[in-house]
Amino acid sequence: MRVNPNPYPDLLAAVAQTQQQINTDEREIASGLSINAPSDNPAGAASLVQNADQTSQADQFERSIGSVQGEIQNADSALNSITTALQQAITLGVEGANGTVNSDDRAALATQVQGIQSQLLSLVNLSYQGNFIFSGTATQTTPYVLNPSSASGVTYQGNAGVNSVTLGSQFSLQTNVPGSQLFSASGSDMFQSIQDLINGLQSGDSAAIGTAVTEVGTAMNYIDEQSTFYGNALSQLNSQQTYLSGETTQLAQEENTIGGADLTSVISNLTTSQTSLEATLQAMGQTSQTDLFDYLK
Repeated sequence: MRVNPNPYPDLLAAVAQTQQQINTDEREIASGLSINAPSDNPAGAASLVQNADQTSQADQFERSIGSVQGEIQNADSALNSITTALQQAITLGVEGANGTVNSDDRAALATQVQGIQSQLLSLVNLSYQGNFIFSGTATQTTPYVLNPSSASGVTYQGNAGVNSVTLGSQFSLQTNVPGSQLFSASGSDMFQSIQDLINGLQSGDSAAIGTAVTEVGTAMNYIDEQSTFYGNALSQLNSQQTYLSGETTQLAQEENTIGGADLTSVISNLTTSQTSLEATLQAMGQTSQTDLFDYLK
């Protein structure tokens, strides 16, 4: 049997290899990952990069959904308040159309409707995070302003555009209905109907008041129909949020499958490597003692 006269290089190589394995195992235990550098698993590392990109995109979409939900919820709430205000105006108009109401009472009723007009103007000029909700795509422009020379008493300054936002790789959503469509539609002009009611109450013309009350009712019903857009949009947002939450969970599971360390196996390997290292170092020590003894003889 041939004996290696100089085993040190082989023993040193074994020590280096075992120590490298120990370092790798310790990194995996500390990080919980089996891939801590691209060289550990090039294909797996590339998959983790792609997974991280998809996760980041899903997170961004979820954050955007939160912002869009806030805008749509505020718009929906404003429309509910507008409907309530218009119902109040109808009640006042019906009272004013009663033949037993005197001119002073009608004047007082007209003043109340003017207060509702101001309330409506404030509601349609609602802004969210610095953007006007009902001005179409002209989100930095106040939608409506008072204009005494206009038949409706106001002027619309926005446009007829709509805003859309991408909230998924294959999902985009319209986020608004412009004020010109909601509040100034032909035959359902909210501000025109309110101004007609004010004029009727101030003139004391019961027939004109009755006609204006019908106009306000038509505008209110129209706005109520249009408001379903926001309810549908919220429903779609909730569904997309659920989808993105599921996608994020799936990506996290895939990340763990690709790069997660099997800690039970790694700890076992570490123990084995440490035992092997100790045995190798012990063998080196014994070899050193034997060589020295031979030299002394």
